[in-house]
Amino acid sequence: MVSRIITHLDLDYFYAQCEEIRIPSLKDKPVVVCMYSGRTPDSGAVSTANYVARRYGVKSGIPIAFAKRMLKDVDAVFLPVDDQYYQEVSSRIMSILKSNADKFEQESIDEAYLDVTHKTQDNYGKAREVASKIKDEILRNEKLTCSIGIGPNKVLAKIASDMQKPNGLTIVPPPEVPGFLSSLDADKIPGIGKKTAKALSDIGVKTIDDLAKTDVEKLVKLFGKKLAYYFHDAANGIDQESVEEKNEPEQFSRILTLKENTRSKDAIAKDLDKACEDLYQKVSSEEYSFRNIGVIAIMEDLTPHTRSETLEHDVDAEALKNSARSLMEKIVEEYPESKVRRIGVKVADLVKKGGQKTLTDYFAA
Repeated sequence: MVSRIITHLDLDYFYAQCEEIRIPSLKDKPVVVCMYSGRTPDSGAVSTANYVARRYGVKSGIPIAFAKRMLKDVDAVFLPVDDQYYQEVSSRIMSILKSNADKFEQESIDEAYLDVTHKTQDNYGKAREVASKIKDEILRNEKLTCSIGIGPNKVLAKIASDMQKPNGLTIVPPPEVPGFLSSLDADKIPGIGKKTAKALSDIGVKTIDDLAKTDVEKLVKLFGKKLAYYFHDAANGIDQESVEEKNEPEQFSRILTLKENTRSKDAIAKDLDKACEDLYQKVSSEEYSFRNIGVIAIMEDLTPHTRSETLEHDVDAEALKNSARSLMEKIVEEYPESKVRRIGVKVADLVKKGGQKTLTDYFAA
């Protein structure tokens, strides 16, 4: 097995921390950054909250109305997501990370993996120095804190980065892996959510140590071969996945919530056109052309339905709108008893202008 040193960096409560930097007076207040749906002043979900707000029980994914009730007697601040601002900050930070890594992989707007094996000469003491340098540089340049985990693979590094938030640094050299993992709950493994944790608990698996000792064939019966072996390997501190830079996007998409559930083609088309315009502007600004168009309709019972088509020529803004409308109308007609709650449009089969075609895929429902 090749020896590696992998770092996982997670920017602490990123959106809310960005807002605290932009508006310093927010620092000691509960700050909740929200994805508003536009239906009512309080409709939508919490995107992230700072640690002051989290002490009141506010967390990502809960309805904004719930968060406001939790903070009703507190001087809390609710702000809308500002994607452009956060992306600008993220891009500058990712540049810092790239310059400190042998290999770099951005996982999301606020997460990244770094392979620092050669840079540190496979030395965990030097890895600590690199991590401290990164933290200092991000704090100096952006006034933001981050949490870093370091281990022999991506799974260990990601688990470690979650251990001492905010502003943490957790290092797990290979000899310490069994002791580090053994007492942790099974859901600390990336990919084990509430449902999976419940299924594991039902067979007596509560900790990572329990999972490591479970017969893998028993897990295969529950989760299928791929997931079962991933869970079992991770619980034993094994992960061979390499850090790989994601050079090109596979698709672009835009999804939004309608102001009310409806079957009205005109009402849906109006919002769909706006989504297409926003998406086309984004794709054009990134200098891509495309031929594959897809739409998604999420019904009032939250069931998703998708349709797509590939055209024989590059698509302009009007062609995107026309295709999206046609595909959406087909979905609405096929489900005459259902009203539409959310709609989305995506483009794939991307070609960088003057470059090579990327892989294509459909966005998940």
